[in-house]
Amino acid sequence: MTEPGSTQAELAPAATAFDAAIAVRPVGLGRYAGEASPGWSAPNGPNGGYLAAIVLQALTAAVADAERAPRSLTLHYLRPPAAGALDVAVAVERTGRNVTSLTARLTQHGRLCVLALAAFSRDLPSALDYAAPPPALPAADELEVHPPPAGAPEISHRLEVRPAVGATPFSGAEEAVTGGWLRLAEPRPADAAAAALYCDAWLPAPYTRLTRLAPAPTLDLTIHFRARLPLDGADPAAPVLGVFRSGTSAQGFFEEDGELWSPGGVLLAQSRQLALLVPGASR
Repeated sequence: MTEPGSTQAELAPAATAFDAAIAVRPVGLGRYAGEASPGWSAPNGPNGGYLAAIVLQALTAAVADAERAPRSLTLHYLRPPAAGALDVAVAVERTGRNVTSLTARLTQHGRLCVLALAAFSRDLPSALDYAAPPPALPAADELEVHPPPAGAPEISHRLEVRPAVGATPFSGAEEAVTGGWLRLAEPRPADAAAAALYCDAWLPAPYTRLTRLAPAPTLDLTIHFRARLPLDGADPAAPVLGVFRSGTSAQGFFEEDGELWSPGGVLLAQSRQLALLVPGASR
């Protein structure tokens, strides 16, 4: 028998290390318990996309309706949690005929770390369907996997990346654009939780323009899920194509726009974030 307010999917054994690291369990009154794993850390604490995936798991459990898929998720990062227990409090702000709107607060030891706003909805009829084509780039199997460099943060060892877009990081290029094929090193379907991770898993776009390392912690991240994930019939081992661009860095902040594409050219998600670009790091 499942716990009240939970689903069989929540209580099923984790299939991969990523599933275990983002798992949440209901603890009553709209609250979910999770844990920040040190294996998914960036230089300034847990990766923002990883925390987004944890929050999304709690939101999905609170919606408890497979017909209502995540469409929009916005997160503000107030402070990075340490490794260890987390609490996610979810409030259903409104459930309409087609759309459910929610808020979530991720805390640790009573300190607010992430504030989130989300929308889930049913599939709806469209007055017009159209789509931009995917970028024309080499297929994943035509590119070499790049192992993480020495000293890379823990999360980089959890991913398989094949660069395909933009200049080499820290090469002083003229454009802040980067990307390529990526997937979890332990293959699993590219569902909404994985997409949330991927939207913040690549090196920041300004790194192609820099000539030395600069920390780039995320202030806010918005993800628009443009397809119901995972795609029907998708290969669980297939990577996704991520393309990330930044047009402006000023007064210590830069924006980054991202796209995630399936190997078949389906737009999976779009992201936009505002992040710091901190000077003074050593080479």
